[in-house]
Amino acid sequence: MQAELIVMLTHNDITVDNAKELFESCKDLPVRFWGFKDVGISREETIALVDLMKKNGKVTFLEVVTYSEEECLESAQLAIDAGFEYLTGTRFYPSVVELLNGTDIKYYPFVGDVGGSPVTLKGTVEEILADAKRLEGAGVSGLDLVAYRYADGDPVELAKKLVAAASADVIIAGSISSVERLRVVDDINPFAFTMGGALFDGKFAPNGDFRENLEAVVDVMASI
Repeated sequence: MQAELIVMLTHNDITVDNAKELFESCKDLPVRFWGFKDVGISREETIALVDLMKKNGKVTFLEVVTYSEEECLESAQLAIDAGFEYLTGTRFYPSVVELLNGTDIKYYPFVGDVGGSPVTLKGTVEEILADAKRLEGAGVSGLDLVAYRYADGDPVELAKKLVAAASADVIIAGSISSVERLRVVDDINPFAFTMGGALFDGKFAPNGDFRENLEAVVDVMASI
């Protein structure tokens, strides 16, 4: 099964001001998975946008790039209050798993030694694979891998080994910004991958707007 595209209404790790309008302009396209961050948007706007997405048959993702336990718990509570189906990112904390118990929210924390914004990933492949096993044993729903933000080795080798070894689903997050990388991701075949900045920066339809770039990505995915 082909990896799912998660369209992120975020640029430079911030939810864009016109996220609602962009979604409205693209909701007819054959993309089920949509998300945004908990930065750059109010709580009320977050709840309203999630509701709008779900009313249009979409599956919703909250992506979080903060690392303290307090911040991660606040984001998990927002995911509950707004009705997101997925919480992705954060450093792993057992308290987040505990908070999400009894909800239908799937928790995909970052795997490996992550930090910064934009997030970077450090460590050996073996260390990252071991961390994945630790997280799987701790009750997460899946893993969030920032493969193309990997500072200490080959991102493609890492992604291939992690997806092959993991018993949980894997999301590859960040920097899928070319047709070549789309083909690589298709070959790796994770559960899903995120894309945001590339759509705003015209990586697939130069001089085109957000919708035209998303249409181009949909066409590429249909052809591979």
